[in-house]
Amino acid sequence: MRRVSIMDTTLRDAHQSLWATRMEIGDLLPILERLDAVGYWALEVWGGATFDAMLRFLDENPWERLRTIKRHCVRTPLQMLLRGQNLVGYRHYSDDICRRFVHASKRNGVDNFRVFDALNDIRNVQVCAEAIKECGGLFEGAISYTVSPVHTLDSYVEYALALKDLGADTICIKDMAGMLTPFRTEKMVKALKEEVGLPLHVHCHYIGGMAPMNYLKAIEAGADIVDTAAVALAFGNSQPPVEMIVAALKESPYDTGLDLDELFRIAEYWEAVRERKKLKRGITTMLQMEVFSHQVPGGMMSNLISQLELQKASGRLPDVLAEIPRVRAEVGYPPLVTPMSQIVGTQAVLNVLTGKRWGVIPNEMKDYIRGLYGKAPGPMDPEVVARALGDEKPLPSDVRPGSMAAGSYEQAEAEIGDLAHSEEDVLMYALFPNEAMTYLTKHQEGAEKAVFMLSEEIDTVREDESVDVNQIRELIRIVESSDINEVIVEENGSTVTVRKGGVVMAAAPAAAASAAAEAPPVAPEAATSGRPASWKEVTAMMVGTFYRAPSPGSAPFAEVGDTIEQGSPVCILEAMKLMNEIEMPESGVIREVVAPDASPVDYGAVLFYYEPVE
Repeated sequence: MRRVSIMDTTLRDAHQSLWATRMEIGDLLPILERLDAVGYWALEVWGGATFDAMLRFLDENPWERLRTIKRHCVRTPLQMLLRGQNLVGYRHYSDDICRRFVHASKRNGVDNFRVFDALNDIRNVQVCAEAIKECGGLFEGAISYTVSPVHTLDSYVEYALALKDLGADTICIKDMAGMLTPFRTEKMVKALKEEVGLPLHVHCHYIGGMAPMNYLKAIEAGADIVDTAAVALAFGNSQPPVEMIVAALKESPYDTGLDLDELFRIAEYWEAVRERKKLKRGITTMLQMEVFSHQVPGGMMSNLISQLELQKASGRLPDVLAEIPRVRAEVGYPPLVTPMSQIVGTQAVLNVLTGKRWGVIPNEMKDYIRGLYGKAPGPMDPEVVARALGDEKPLPSDVRPGSMAAGSYEQAEAEIGDLAHSEEDVLMYALFPNEAMTYLTKHQEGAEKAVFMLSEEIDTVREDESVDVNQIRELIRIVESSDINEVIVEENGSTVTVRKGGVVMAAAPAAAASAAAEAPPVAPEAATSGRPASWKEVTAMMVGTFYRAPSPGSAPFAEVGDTIEQGSPVCILEAMKLMNEIEMPESGVIREVVAPDASPVDYGAVLFYYEPVE
C-alpha cells in the first residue's frame, strides 16, 4: 500500500478563492483543534493574499493570527504560500527583508514553506530557499503551471531540477488556473518522479472541473500529496473537497486513512459558518468552464469582475477577456499567477477602458518589461517594449532581479519609528507601508484586543443579511477556556463585549460611525467649475486610491506652482493592488490639487488643475 497524504487549504487558499480572503479569526478558532487531530500532512494557514487582507479588511494582525493557530495546532505542520522574492506582496523586496521575513515566519509558527515564482525564474527563489534551510523549515519548491507555446514538459523538469539543487524537500505542481488535464497530469508527474525523484505534491483549483480527475491520474502516476478543502469551501475557484478525494481512495492502494465521518462533522461546522455569514458556495459557471479558452484563473476572474463593476464597465468583461491573452503574448507569456495576473489583467483593463492600447502603462508592467520581476518565459513584442521603456535598456540577463530591489530593513525601521514594537511590526510596514501604518497607529495604545467583525459586509460574496447569536455563545466558551481576555463583536449596529466573567451588550452605531469616518470618493466635477478657462484637468482614468507621493513620508510629485514636464508623474492611482503613475499630458504649471491624499476617487474625478506652458 502507498498511502497518499492530504493537505488542507481551508484556512488559506480556499477562503481566499471563495470568500474574498475574509475568513476571520473568530471563524476558525473553534475548529482548530479538531482540524489538528485529523491527520493531514499539513494545514495551509498563511501567506498568499491573507497577509494584506487581514490588514486591509479585517483589522487583524497577521502575525498574531499565525501565533494563535500554532498554539492550537500542535500535531500538524503549518504551511504558508510564499511568492519568492515577492514574499506575500506584489513586488520584489530586498534580500535582507526576505531573509528576515522567512526567519520571522518560522519563529511565529510556519513549518513548511511552499515557494513559487510567477515566472519560474529560479533566481527569484534563491534567497528565500537559503533562508528556509537556515531556519530549519521544509522547503517545497513550486512550479507555476501554465499553457503556452514556450512552456514545455522539458522546461518544467528543468525548473524542478533547479529547485532540487536549491535544496527543495518536495516539489509542487501548482495549477492555479485549473489548466491541467488528466493525461497531461499523468505525463508530468511521471516525468518529475523519474527525473527529479523528490516527493511530489499536486495543487489544482477546481474551476473547470478537471481537478478530481487530475488527482486520480497524478496519484496513479506516483504523486505523494494532494490539496483539498472542506466541502463548504470547495469547488468553483477553490480546490476539490477532501470528502470526495478521501472517499474515492477508499479500498484502494492509496487509501488516505482519514476518518470520513469526522471530516463530514468538520464540514458541518464550516457549512454553519458559511450559512451564518451568508457566503456563496463554490460553483463552476459557464465563464469558469471557459478557462480552457481564456486561461484566466478564478481568483483573477473575481478581481476583474469586481474592478469592472467599480469602473461601471461590467459589460466590457468579454472585451477584457479577449484582451488578456493578447497582452500576455506581447509580454512573453508569463503564467497568470500573482503578481503577473494582476499586472497583465490591469494592463488589459486599461487598454480596453481607455480605448488606446498601451496608452497607460502601470509602473509594475514597466518594471516587468525592464526585467525587474525576472526573465520573461518568451520573447516580448519590440513595439510594446519601446512604448514602455523608450530608450531605456532592460536589466542585463546576468543581474539577479532581487539584487535591485529597493528598501532595506533598517530604512523601514527608521521610517516606522516608535509605532513598531517588534521585528514583525517593521516587516509588516516594509511590505505594506500604508496598511501597516494605519493598523499600527490604530492599535498603538495598550495590548491588542481580539476584535471579531462577525458581519462585516462583503458585497462580492454576501447573499443577504442575518444574525446568529450562537456564534456569541461559542465565543463565550472560547474566552472562558482560553487565554483570551476579551472579544468585541460588532453586529448590525450593536456591540457585544465578551470578557472573562461576563458579557456586556450595548447599542452602538459602530457601522454608522465607521461609515461616517470614511471619506466618500472624490466624484467628477461639473464642467462649469468657475476656474480660469486656460486651466485644464488631470483626471482619474479608473476608480482607485489617489496618492500624491511615491511612498509614505516622501515629498509629493507635484505642488501648486510647480512646472511639470510632459510625461512626468504627478501622482499615483492605486487600483487592482497596483500603483499606476499618472503622467502629465503636456507641460504645465500645477494650479490646484483637488483630491485629498490617500482618498478614494471615482472614474473621471479631477485630481489636478494645471495651466499649459509653451
